[in-house]
Amino acid sequence: MNKVAVVMGSTSDMPVMQDAIDILKEFGIEVDVDIVSAHRTPEKLFEFGKNAHKKGYSAIIAGAGGAAHLPGMVASLTPLPVIGVPVKSSNSIDGWDSVLSILQMPGGVPVATVALNGGKNAGILAAQIIGTSDASVLDKIVAYKESLKAKVIEGAKSVNGKQ
Repeated sequence: MNKVAVVMGSTSDMPVMQDAIDILKEFGIEVDVDIVSAHRTPEKLFEFGKNAHKKGYSAIIAGAGGAAHLPGMVASLTPLPVIGVPVKSSNSIDGWDSVLSILQMPGGVPVATVALNGGKNAGILAAQIIGTSDASVLDKIVAYKESLKAKVIEGAKSVNGKQ
């Protein structure tokens, strides 16, 4: 069974992270969701990061705002791929602090970083990682990409009056 962990620093990150959860479920991927604060619950962070690979996860999506240490700290503790979602939060400097905190990781501790508030893309990337070894998930991704193409073609027809 394919499974992805979605963690975030606080409940205020949930609207952004819900997009990741929704798209993963659309692809038929099991999702476990939790709040794991790098600053307020470091013991929980360490337990999660050190043991995530033992729980059957294929990838971890970690979202955080402000200083945004959660994705990098998780990546420092786990052998699994980590996808970081910078969240524009109330204590954020237009989100740039979150983007740079997640993006600028030291050598040896990679975090794949999506756009600011890019929960949906994080979910798609996790599904693509899983799709490299699961043909049924890969087929769903191919179909999803075809649906994106069809929407653009339909949109072009309506704009050009060629319905």
